[in-house]
Amino acid sequence: MPRYRAHVAARPSWRCRVCGAGWPCSPARLALLGEYRENRTGLLIYLATLLDEATGDLPSLDPGRLADRFLTWARAR
Repeated sequence: MPRYRAHVAARPSWRCRVCGAGWPCSPARLALLGEYRENRTGLLIYLATLLDEATGDLPSLDPGRLADRFLTWARAR
């Protein structure tokens, strides 16, 4: 049986170590939503902290696109 590999960010590129997609990739988003299912505010604070770090690591990327990548998907619906 295959073992699950966590989809975590490789820094400073902020690409997923498993699938290579921009982190947080779809599997990482699903895992984060599950982990923070009872604490959406905590998830947004965690992601905002990582967004701040990613902005420093990826200065050539548009900050608005990075904010979409890190935060928009996690807002309450």
